[in-house]
Amino acid sequence: MADDKAKDKEGELELDNSGKKKKLIIIIAAVVLLAAGAGGYFFFMGGSSEPVSQEQLDAALDTDSGEAPAKQESGAQVGSALYVPMPRPFRFNVPGAARDRFVEIRVQLLVRGGDNEENAKMHIPLIESTLLGVFSQANADDLATSAGKVSLKQQSLAAVQKVMTDVEGDKTIEKVLFTGFVMQ
Repeated sequence: MADDKAKDKEGELELDNSGKKKKLIIIIAAVVLLAAGAGGYFFFMGGSSEPVSQEQLDAALDTDSGEAPAKQESGAQVGSALYVPMPRPFRFNVPGAARDRFVEIRVQLLVRGGDNEENAKMHIPLIESTLLGVFSQANADDLATSAGKVSLKQQSLAAVQKVMTDVEGDKTIEKVLFTGFVMQ
């Protein structure tokens, strides 16, 4: 009988050890999967926040052709297209016929060449002030139409180019782009 009790205890011990091994393997597998997931996230999402130039895109697309990418240049547009995002969206109220409206506009500036990009980044506070001045003169009824939005873009571009010409002696900005437009 004592032998039977000893055999039962050994059997229980063997079961406990195999259960501990399974738990340990599951924990190790979970840690490895979490580490692989985190590594994959940083690999795919950890890119730089700098804009990619058109030349870099062309070079990436033409890697297997063996030829240098052909540049399309017109007289007024020299250099690669770069986009300079405004750091914050513009949020403001505009009056309307029926009621006042709240507007949020996200803006990016299209510039050509690295020098213009640096000039635009250097003068972001001045550009933000100029855009906010133009946006504050808008009317909710006009902004409700696509023609009103196009008109606001044109007014914004003209004002920004005038200010940049006064400061830098060059227009610098080719286009003002609305990347987000919400009116409530």
